[in-house]
Amino acid sequence: MIYLDYNATTPVLPAVWKTMEPYFADEWANPSSAHSFGLRAHQAIDRARARVASLVGVESRQIVFTCSATEANNTALSAAVQARDKKRKIVTTATEHSAVLNFCSAVARRGVEVQIVPVLPSGVVDVEALSEALTPDTAVLSMMWANNETGVVNPVEHIAELCLERGILFHCDAVQAAGKLPIDLEDLSIDYLTISAHKLFGPKGAGALALGTRTPFTAMLYGGHQEDDRRGGTENVPAIVGFGRAAEMAQAEQPFWSERVRGLRDELESRVLAEIPGTYRNGIDAPRIANTTNIGFDGIDSETLVSLLDQEGICVSSGSACLSDSITPSHVIQAMTGSYDKAHEAVRFSLSHLNNSDEIAEVLRCLRFAVERCR
Repeated sequence: MIYLDYNATTPVLPAVWKTMEPYFADEWANPSSAHSFGLRAHQAIDRARARVASLVGVESRQIVFTCSATEANNTALSAAVQARDKKRKIVTTATEHSAVLNFCSAVARRGVEVQIVPVLPSGVVDVEALSEALTPDTAVLSMMWANNETGVVNPVEHIAELCLERGILFHCDAVQAAGKLPIDLEDLSIDYLTISAHKLFGPKGAGALALGTRTPFTAMLYGGHQEDDRRGGTENVPAIVGFGRAAEMAQAEQPFWSERVRGLRDELESRVLAEIPGTYRNGIDAPRIANTTNIGFDGIDSETLVSLLDQEGICVSSGSACLSDSITPSHVIQAMTGSYDKAHEAVRFSLSHLNNSDEIAEVLRCLRFAVERCR
């Protein structure tokens, strides 16, 4: 198998699994228990919290563990709307993850105003339109840092300042940015920041919401006193411990990671565009995270191409893994191009440091063959 779908999920690295394993077999206590057995589990969570906090430049007390990035996104937006109960408007962008867009659709049915801002053909948010949308009745802006389908990076620093100037809460989905771009919330006016363990070589089942020092917060899940009364429910200790180790490793590798991966991504991208007729890149003239390219294939249904590559043991995708069972094409590419057909032609390739040049050569060989079959 050649895996080029790292934006969907990543494997648990051996060092991460080694850190997690004792908390399945030996240190399996409930971290809320008062005895020393439970205290050890609680201390393991504390260590993981410090590591995740360090990855994004906050204090440990600012991290709330969740079961996923989806839960963290929903929690952030719910808290923001409740905190600004006299401001009944959410602003977001047309290329957000379904965890944000579907939340917005749900609250819109309950009377909350939602304004979806367009993106430019490059995939970057239209800053002028966004600025106009941030009216005095806006409670919160929700915008992702790096897009999961194209890798396009939004001007988060500038947007954060706009929100600060206007007294608007800012939620940033940084799931694809964490570990790939430097993040230091001490220098950024971001109120809520979402990250996920399984996107940076940690386990599924653990996400986190980083809160600003003065950010208003209301729990979405009520239960016990876990997470300092901010998220009820017994913590998933093995997953949280793995998240901490993965965050620690990602922070150490981040300064070097992009250069290690960008060369492979650029080799694949440039050769596809040069050697396979009728191909084009989605997200041109925009900054991107180093591992992602989204390529359109004229006249070819992307699902067919993905299936043919899968038959050769090559894993790629036609969009977000969370929407892979949807019959509609990528909403991200539609928002960028205004074209339903181009959205049907888009294939995402997302790489990591675990890939190599031999794999890229094999992908190109199989891709040429698959395109010929389709045409």
